[in-house]
Amino acid sequence: MSNAHSSADSASGLRIGLAIGALGVVFGDIGTSPLYALRESIEHLPVHERADGVFGVLSLIFWSLALVVSFKYATVVMRADNKGEGGIFALLALGGLDRGPQSKKKITWGVLVVLAGAAMICGEGVITPAISVLSAVEGLQVILPGMEDYVIPICIVILIALFWVQRHGTHRIGAMFGPVMLVWFSTLGLLGLYHIFTAPAVLGSLNPIHAVNLFQHHPELVTKILGSVVLAITGVEALYADMGHFGREAILRAWYGLVLPGLTLNYFGQGAYVIAHPEHTANPFLALAPEGPLRGALMLLSVFAAIIASQALISGTFSLVRQAMQLGYFPRLKVMHTNAEQRGQIYVPLINFGLAAGAIATVLLFKSSSALAAAYGIAVTGTMAVTTFALFFVMTRRWKWSIIPAALLCLFFWSIDLGFFFANLPKFFDGGWLPIAIGLTLLATMLTWKSGRLEIQEKVYGDAIAGIELGDIAKSSHIFRVPGSAIFMVGNPTGTPLALLHHLKANKALQETVVLLTILTEEVPTVPSEERLTLEEKGSGVWRAIGRYGYMESPNVAELCGRIAEAGVKVDVQSTTFYFNREMIVGGGNARMFEWQKALYAFLSRNARPVKDYYQILPTQVIEIGLPVQL
Repeated sequence: MSNAHSSADSASGLRIGLAIGALGVVFGDIGTSPLYALRESIEHLPVHERADGVFGVLSLIFWSLALVVSFKYATVVMRADNKGEGGIFALLALGGLDRGPQSKKKITWGVLVVLAGAAMICGEGVITPAISVLSAVEGLQVILPGMEDYVIPICIVILIALFWVQRHGTHRIGAMFGPVMLVWFSTLGLLGLYHIFTAPAVLGSLNPIHAVNLFQHHPELVTKILGSVVLAITGVEALYADMGHFGREAILRAWYGLVLPGLTLNYFGQGAYVIAHPEHTANPFLALAPEGPLRGALMLLSVFAAIIASQALISGTFSLVRQAMQLGYFPRLKVMHTNAEQRGQIYVPLINFGLAAGAIATVLLFKSSSALAAAYGIAVTGTMAVTTFALFFVMTRRWKWSIIPAALLCLFFWSIDLGFFFANLPKFFDGGWLPIAIGLTLLATMLTWKSGRLEIQEKVYGDAIAGIELGDIAKSSHIFRVPGSAIFMVGNPTGTPLALLHHLKANKALQETVVLLTILTEEVPTVPSEERLTLEEKGSGVWRAIGRYGYMESPNVAELCGRIAEAGVKVDVQSTTFYFNREMIVGGGNARMFEWQKALYAFLSRNARPVKDYYQILPTQVIEIGLPVQL
């Protein structure tokens, strides 16, 4: 009986721990929105009408949280899990958008839309650290007047420290995610609740009629207000993207048990303050705390929350880029695992440098969170619309919904997504171009890399080569067999690789044991250990091995070779030789790519991390064979 109680307590403790852990990673971005969302929304209203207009703004914020976060994402989208994992690439796989006869030859329009969504998320990855830290540090101007000149330098120092610590791993920072955010959301709720008691009439904003009245009285402000209200839900994609880290149940417990109440109370508390002081809207968030040490403590707490919000998005961008690499949509980059116990904790140096440079440049360019808020929203609302698009295919293909109810529900979601998106479009020339430019650059990179890989696959590893089987070649009396083993890395799981044919042509010799090793990325987050390796004997000492990995995993060739040896194949991992093709791209061919894409692909191919380094093979064990390819 005591064991049963102990087990139940342990399970309950685990659920609580996961829910608390989810606070920092999943709700970091949306959790810092009270710093600027209400302030930016009400500043569009005339001062003499703010007391009345705040009811409409609060109603919009509350129903945005309810319909977008609680209904769309928590209730519907998060049901679309790919073996527990979420995110835009999970929808790509579940909806079957990258499958079909055409997907082997070209990028389909469905894949293009999803890639655009993934690129826009990365665009927001530059702005989120900048606006989160900047809006928190700007509190110094309220607490210590005259500190305006120090805000930008302090922001830059915080951002430099934040990105510098990434190479040491995020697990140490992660250990404080939950407790700090637990204090943060509790503080948000308590401060808001106190001010609600001073003006309980603000609770009338729960009635959506106030939002309708706001637009009836101020139709000219519809786009401006909606463009600011969306700031309250810009972190919503993290709910789904980080589902694999904590599970849907833990995230929902945290959302409904703490985050949603804390956010709602705080927004309504700020509204109560603005109703009482319509002329004092410079920083209604900090105004909730009394002047003195408590207000300073709230400002410091907001800085910590902003750092955690930034950290969550940085980690998410690392994961997104790795998934794109594994699925063949992004060039190979150096990926470092920073925690042996958590495979999801990684560090991508080049992406980290790009995010750091972009965030610091954004702070220097915009100089204030109000100016930066103008750049915030276009990309994330576009991503929300892409999520709805992919969700439709998941509903009809995976969940087997009939088209009519799936279409009606998605049209309802689209009416919200596109309403916010078009409301944010006027921001384009005020800074909204920045995340769009970043997203388009990444999209062009992904499309070019994938298109180039498809062309090379067709030109180099086509049917002619696939029809030549090494087992037959190895039996030839003109081929000398020499002691030792060789592993040829093969892009195609059939036929004989060109590197091996060139090797035979030059040397007229072949090792006693030859393994043709292909690494495949499946459309699942992880592949079970028992399904990792497929081994087939082709005769005459020739073996074909296929290693399978999920898009959330990094290939480990040494571990695969160990498994091959354990299966009885005479392979000595320490002394075997690995053979690779080294593609040398030249232009002037008939590839179905624009000339600028051919040039870009050649540049990316030259600068991508070599396959031997990506698979972490010792240079002394590698032989690369040049392979000119004309695109």
